Amino acid sequence: MKKLTVPLCLPSINDDDVNLVSEVLKSGWIAHGEYNEKFEQSFAEYVGANYALSLNSCTSALELALWMNDIKGEVLIPSFTWNATGNVVCLQGATPVFVDVDLDTFNMSLQEAEAKITSKTEAIIIVHYAGLCADIIGFRNLAQKHGLLLIEDSAEALGAEMSGVKAGSGGNGCFSFYPTKNITTCEGGMLTLNSVADYDKAKALAAHGVSKAAIDREKSSEQRKWYREAIYNGRNFRMPNPLAALGYSQLGRNESFNFSRNLIAKKYNEYFDAKDGIERQAKPENFTHSYQMYSILVDDKDATIKVLNEHGVMASSHFDPPLHKQKAFKDIISGSLPNTEHISQSVVTLPIFPEMTDEQLEYVIELLKII
Repeated sequence: MKKLTVPLCLPSINDDDVNLVSEVLKSGWIAHGEYNEKFEQSFAEYVGANYALSLNSCTSALELALWMNDIKGEVLIPSFTWNATGNVVCLQGATPVFVDVDLDTFNMSLQEAEAKITSKTEAIIIVHYAGLCADIIGFRNLAQKHGLLLIEDSAEALGAEMSGVKAGSGGNGCFSFYPTKNITTCEGGMLTLNSVADYDKAKALAAHGVSKAAIDREKSSEQRKWYREAIYNGRNFRMPNPLAALGYSQLGRNESFNFSRNLIAKKYNEYFDAKDGIERQAKPENFTHSYQMYSILVDDKDATIKVLNEHGVMASSHFDPPLHKQKAFKDIISGSLPNTEHISQSVVTLPIFPEMTDEQLEYVIELLKII
């Protein structure tokens, strides 16, 4: 077998992306600007939300969603997630309450979440792991029943759906554009919102507490365009104009990116369906998966990844250790999370990206046959 190099993921950058970013760079307007507005409007329409706010990261989107709603109590989150989900809760002065996940979907269990709601609970953050939505409809109903804020960590789920309901469409959807994600802005994120009051507040909080950005002031008819009064004590979470241009260019291709990812996932599925002893993340019938990652469970994760890496396949593992096993969260009482611990100890992330060739895919599968 000829040795190949198969990266875990590669961003899909084409000439249109490069030309548009170059045009914006040459324009001289490289701070937050015109393409932020274009990207936000197109993104809100694509996701099905009323508003979208471009930011410097998904972490900033998560923090804003908590901050603008003054969340200080208990927040239900999965332990099987990236550190940012837990970090933002702690940094806002709230308390994360870890909830176990379902063994089939690897997403937070609706039943386990409801069992952990107390009088101190103020919010729920669901994480759409690997591009498969958690039970959006079930969690919306649960949040409404108990008067809780629902936030969707949709970092991996751009274009993913449950029964036609897109991730992030209900507002407080937090998206990532890191280079491994479905589309990229190099670094960046987006927060979706459904009320103009929330949008205005989030926009100001993300820009030093000032309600009008430089591009807004430049377009206005006001004489004193330099006047910048802070109405909040804000931070700087803004995305630069060239990165927004890249996201705007990429967004139009997200459906084709996800289509390619699903074709690759289908071939992986066909192999694993015919092989005993390896579990994979299940996709319920009424769900549309964005396949930002492709995950399987194996008996010896370390050995599997080691062999794949030695043969040029950059497989990895997401997420190990889970949050409740990390030093930063050692003081948080977690209780029993058996499914989380089993998945974390066993999960292997295989390469998947739109430009992955049939030769690369077959190479990965052939290696898995001999491990």
